[in-house]
Amino acid sequence: MQILLTNDDGIRAPGIEALHAQLTGSEAHPDPLGDVFTVAPMNVQSATSHGITYHAPLMTRATKINGHDAVAVDGRPADCSKLALTNLWPERYGDGRRPDLVISGMNAGANCGINVIYSGTVAAAIEAAFLGVPSIAVSLHLDRELDADRPHPDYDRAAAVARRVIDQLIAGGLPGAHEILSINIPATGRLRDDAEVVVCPMNTHAMVDQFDERHTPHGERYFWSAGNGLAFHGADEGTDVPELMAGKVTVTPLSFDMTNHAKVSFWRDRLA
Repeated sequence: MQILLTNDDGIRAPGIEALHAQLTGSEAHPDPLGDVFTVAPMNVQSATSHGITYHAPLMTRATKINGHDAVAVDGRPADCSKLALTNLWPERYGDGRRPDLVISGMNAGANCGINVIYSGTVAAAIEAAFLGVPSIAVSLHLDRELDADRPHPDYDRAAAVARRVIDQLIAGGLPGAHEILSINIPATGRLRDDAEVVVCPMNTHAMVDQFDERHTPHGERYFWSAGNGLAFHGADEGTDVPELMAGKVTVTPLSFDMTNHAKVSFWRDRLA
């Protein structure tokens, strides 16, 4: 199997390095999942959602990740998927070739609830699905309190769990050409190597936004986002937020069709 790996935290982020190691063979999973080619942003692109670059060139730089060939792109996560599938992958593997699977992550931070909408990690996966390649987004919940006894989250352990879950998900066959799966791994402070895996919908309650008001030395007012990104006005039972906080690995099938199909007939009748 041939896999395109990308992310939104940048090509040097510990999450993508850890996941790459698990996909290409490790002590926990000695058998490679496949041939992995990485195309990821040069710099951090968190929360850039599905932004793409039209009015500037996309500069690239050949590099390595864990000793394997990779390409860094001076663009956003969706740019990476677009450029990889349109130019870089055929250049490397031959005209008309596509990867069998795109994996985006492992993100430093959960992409549960409506964070899915803001996430560059998820956007890279969705862009691949737009273009007809099945995709999986992988995100790790970071919890300052649970991980306080560690200098850094245990990305290697989290990536090993992610690899186990990916293996389970594709054991019966890859997702369809336009399918997206979003995996969220619990914070390593509560993560069990045999953590339960649940398939669940995303929580759709709004986040509790907070902004600190500050002033420049010249007295000009500005605001700095101070929310933690995982405080919501509500969390419905059985959705990804409470399940993740309970220490479960969540899997959410996503769709890029934003049509409210239940209301199509209503608005047709209104205009009749």
